[in-house]
Amino acid sequence: MESWIEFFITQSSIYSLLLIGMVAFLESLALVGLLLPGIILMTTLGTFIGNGKLLFYPAWIAGSIGCLCGDWASYYFGLYFKNCLTKLKFLKNNQKLVDKITSVLDKHSIIAIILGRFIGPTRPLMPMICGMLKLSLNKFIYPSIIGCIFWPPVYFFPGIITGIAINIPESSQNNYFKWLLLIISILIWIGIWLLSKWWKIKKINKNNSIFVKKNIIGFLSFLTLSAGITGLIAIQFHPTMFMFRHILFTILFKS
Repeated sequence: MESWIEFFITQSSIYSLLLIGMVAFLESLALVGLLLPGIILMTTLGTFIGNGKLLFYPAWIAGSIGCLCGDWASYYFGLYFKNCLTKLKFLKNNQKLVDKITSVLDKHSIIAIILGRFIGPTRPLMPMICGMLKLSLNKFIYPSIIGCIFWPPVYFFPGIITGIAINIPESSQNNYFKWLLLIISILIWIGIWLLSKWWKIKKINKNNSIFVKKNIIGFLSFLTLSAGITGLIAIQFHPTMFMFRHILFTILFKS
């Protein structure tokens, strides 16, 4: 897949921006986005930003436009085809998820639409369900814009870091730095994942087994996040980090 993406990116800047917009559009499109590996695709595109083959801000704009088109297409799809959608086997099999999204939208529509964009299963469903609920366009459009502005750089960022790390000149010291950076990233990712699991379990009715499981997951999330954050602070003093920061700032502020 990476070679296929690289082929389009190396053809021309227009092709690369169209590809980013298309990926973001499909990732946000009702039901279709559930079939795509969004994190993998956006992270892969981020590596091309990190190694200098793509410019950050044009990629950001293309991604945001693709998101908005996908969100709004999904909203109107839900609005006009509600009766057909309610009969879909997929929605019937995932009724609990649909009910949960509906409940959150009823209570906190703005926050739900913004945060829902950053959660894989809800990203392509949230706009469609907003349409099915006939949520007013004014309540939908503004949080949709906010979410679509911030989603691309957040999902690009792991790839950008990877792209920079891969292209740092090889030496024994730099290779050691790359492994440290990888371990720290994994620790932080696992810590955040465990924290999300702990948050879900926290809302379940308490019994002894759930209570013990919650405490174990909470402890592990605290341990891994603490180790990751401590490592992130410590690695700032590594000599290679100065080169890394220089490349990152060049990408972010001189694109």
